[in-house]
Amino acid sequence: MSQPLLQVNFTLGVPAADYAQMCAGLADTFAAVPGLRWKTWILNEQQNEAGGIYLFESEAALQDYLNGPLAAQFKTHPALLNVSVKVFTVMEDVSTITRAPIAAAV
Repeated sequence: MSQPLLQVNFTLGVPAADYAQMCAGLADTFAAVPGLRWKTWILNEQQNEAGGIYLFESEAALQDYLNGPLAAQFKTHPALLNVSVKVFTVMEDVSTITRAPIAAAV
């Protein structure tokens, strides 16, 4: 079964340092999301962009997250502009060869 992966990108409407502080306060909340195997937080300070890559255990868990209150907050947060949300499936066979952390999560 392919694992669903969520890619979220946005432009920062606040300085990167302020965004990093916001993230630090939310990490435990994201860690408790049902069905979330892991989240990687991404930041490109020079381009004023940030986002995250999320691996879920199932499509249902991903959809529950996208339809829940936490996703609603980032989709409408005034400090996060031009939000892009894309859903993918992991190509597990080749990702395992290139050492993606999916094998340990299965």
